[in-house]
Amino acid sequence: MITEMTNPFGAVRTVKVGFSWTMLFFGFLVPLVRGDWKWLIISLVLDTVTCGLSWLVFPFVYNKIYIKGLIERGWLPMNKAGAYAMSQQGIFVPGIAEWR
Repeated sequence: MITEMTNPFGAVRTVKVGFSWTMLFFGFLVPLVRGDWKWLIISLVLDTVTCGLSWLVFPFVYNKIYIKGLIERGWLPMNKAGAYAMSQQGIFVPGIAEWR
């Protein structure tokens, strides 16, 4: 599911909840384009150490990791559907109890 998140300053970012097809096809370029420097370095190191096998694991977990990082920096889903989709993936969204 594709949803939108907003930060306290009103900026909006579109994010995908679930499997990352872009990470499967483009690997470490995804965190590079998103400006996610920490996970760019981690994915490059793991790709090198595992001879590319981590490329098969990251598509299943990267979007969840990316969304959790956004939430830690103050971003929140813009609507109930996005918050619900995130909670279904095991992502804790602060204040979701008030949305139900």
